[in-house]
Amino acid sequence: MSEETLEYVNADPASAAIPASSASEAAECPSCASSPGGGAPSRTPMSFVYAIGRIEARFPRLSVEKEFFQAVGREDTAGLTDQQTFYDVLSKPENRYLLRQLCWVFLVQGMEAYVLQPRDPMDLDRMREAIRPLPDPGDVDVVVGLRGPLASPDMCNGLMVPVVAVDQIYSFDRATLIAAIPRPEKITAKQFESAAVEVFDRVARMTDNAGSTDDHRALNYLAMRYPAIYAKAAEQFGAGLALTGVEVLPSRLSGSRKRVDVIFEYNDRASGFCEKYAVRVDVTEEFPFLVTKLAPYYDQRYA
Repeated sequence: MSEETLEYVNADPASAAIPASSASEAAECPSCASSPGGGAPSRTPMSFVYAIGRIEARFPRLSVEKEFFQAVGREDTAGLTDQQTFYDVLSKPENRYLLRQLCWVFLVQGMEAYVLQPRDPMDLDRMREAIRPLPDPGDVDVVVGLRGPLASPDMCNGLMVPVVAVDQIYSFDRATLIAAIPRPEKITAKQFESAAVEVFDRVARMTDNAGSTDDHRALNYLAMRYPAIYAKAAEQFGAGLALTGVEVLPSRLSGSRKRVDVIFEYNDRASGFCEKYAVRVDVTEEFPFLVTKLAPYYDQRYA
């Protein structure tokens, strides 16, 4: 696995910006998305995306598919599966032009959520690596970027979902992710692994978590970059408590920035006693970041 997992892994985001077609258009609508392929910006306000799912490569047009199979005919693919052939052919330098022609779809829980457009051409290699010659159900891809308007019908064979201009991509499998999280010494490896898997799955499989709202972006950020939530879960499970809820609330101490409190609720399986722990995340801009560490949370609504 590449060292691009969690906060102790460095994933270098591309920092290029989508240019406005003119200074006047940018001033008139600074938060509007550029239309696919350039041109005047649409009136669709842009929003940030921090999503967990899977990247899938598709042929946008019949001509691209036919061109790919001509490239396959020039290669020795005996003994390879269809998936291995797809990956092998696209990995050849002479076939890189095909990478630029493909449509890259992001799936969340198996549902088509976005069409991806990497801002940095070098990210095409990361897209290709997401294809995986030997896919596994535990494979995970993460994209961070800017959500714009719906894709045009001819962009991805009629698929009309929002386009995301991608700044950061990283891919891994869930088992490697869990193994990379620092484990507290007082918790056994087995206990920690079980707790981490449950917390990660709880976040990734939350209803409608497409990583486009502030709540979901904060949750996904924590799942990928903040190992303390896994350590706390393992500690609570060991003490006989169950994770009964994950809630995200606007922080009362946001000021001019957008900050949210992510609250993890645990209940004692025997007595029903409730404990809550919260961590504050700033989601003002494209890349969320930690404001306060995980600490006991007392609900002031009932104080």
